[in-house]
Amino acid sequence: MQKITHFIHQLEFSQLPNDVVHLARICTLDLLGVAVAGHKTRLSRILGEFVTSQYPGKTPLLFSDKHGSLVGATLFGGMLIDSIDAHDGQVLTKGHVGVAILPALLALAEEEALSGEAFINAVVIGYEIATRAGIALHASAEDYHTSGAWNCIAVAAIAARILKLDEQQTLEALGTAEFYGPRSQMMRCIDFPTMVKDGSGWGAMAGISAALLARSGFTGAPAITLADEKLAPIWDDLGSRWYILEQYFKAYPVCRWAQPAVEAVRQIRSREAFDPDQIETIHIYSFHEATRLHVKRPQTTEQAQYSLPFSVASALIDDVVTAEAVAETEQGLGNPQRLDLSSRVVTHETDQYNAVFPAERWAHAEVELKDGRTLKSEPSIARGNPENPLTDEELIEKFYTLSTSGISREQADEICDLTLKLDRLSCTELKHYLKLLSV
Repeated sequence: MQKITHFIHQLEFSQLPNDVVHLARICTLDLLGVAVAGHKTRLSRILGEFVTSQYPGKTPLLFSDKHGSLVGATLFGGMLIDSIDAHDGQVLTKGHVGVAILPALLALAEEEALSGEAFINAVVIGYEIATRAGIALHASAEDYHTSGAWNCIAVAAIAARILKLDEQQTLEALGTAEFYGPRSQMMRCIDFPTMVKDGSGWGAMAGISAALLARSGFTGAPAITLADEKLAPIWDDLGSRWYILEQYFKAYPVCRWAQPAVEAVRQIRSREAFDPDQIETIHIYSFHEATRLHVKRPQTTEQAQYSLPFSVASALIDDVVTAEAVAETEQGLGNPQRLDLSSRVVTHETDQYNAVFPAERWAHAEVELKDGRTLKSEPSIARGNPENPLTDEELIEKFYTLSTSGISREQADEICDLTLKLDRLSCTELKHYLKLLSV
């Protein structure tokens, strides 16, 4: 544990490799674009009203004209980003880091004087602690928990750093965050997609609360995922292996498990000329967890984001899956063609793809046309992994596509420009940057 607390409090910006700093900037920009798009969801409206009434305060809510407490703003930001399934993730955690740590960090920066270097340094600390905590939890717990069960620990860690907790207070914060973090079962939300999503909003709230409690003398049970000797190898490379470099970025705002199937049908679409109305049946072959994304006629954006059939249908119609496609609008969930094509998708679980999950996620597709032809894809993986990354230009374009639906191009330009040089901002410039992230 001493190695972990030393990393939390002693890691300096000067120790970060250049590619780590660059990825921290890109992760921040990507998450901000997703946050803007999240304001189109009913979930965000419900949470905005909930936080302002139940957690009142002076901390701005992300891309909103509302305010809440430090805890409330963190909860809102986590739920906001989680409401649009387009944020980064990591395959071994089967979940997401930045969705929790960025809202907490932004809320803390409103109250504490931070330079851009300190901000980026905290982002990296969060990614390194959270990714290992997620891997450790999956290695030690039988059930598959949501990201909030472990990204809460990283929120406590960065809060401990920024609030200048001592070593013992930090241990108490980490232990409290792990103890109170939401051990919610992910597959329940997969089978019944609702607004509870991936637990990250609650995880962010648990983490920030744990640090504030520890500062006041609250004691917590030891964090087993950090202290268990059997899990020590997961933490041995802390500070030498940079897990932030092993995150993936999503090309589409739907569950990562559906995206190999999306790429498979896009592959067919790119080489064969046919009208989607000619399709009789679409067969998707993938791993077990992907086949659990089973909703064929989604009625809500949550169901659509966790629907492999709807994602595939949208890709066959548009060649991409957009935030508009999964929105509760006439062009999205109200589009009869999307729903009809979605109902024609049949999923099949395959042993070969199960064997390599979660480190690898594969799918292939067969599209049967009404004229009797069958079009087949090669095995496909999702775009945006470290081995097949989206370019910086693609990720910047993604930011603009998501953000300009809710903020002006001028505001988006300034946010993008400052985020890509975030570590060079002074404390005063960072305060100006934070003002850009509200409405």
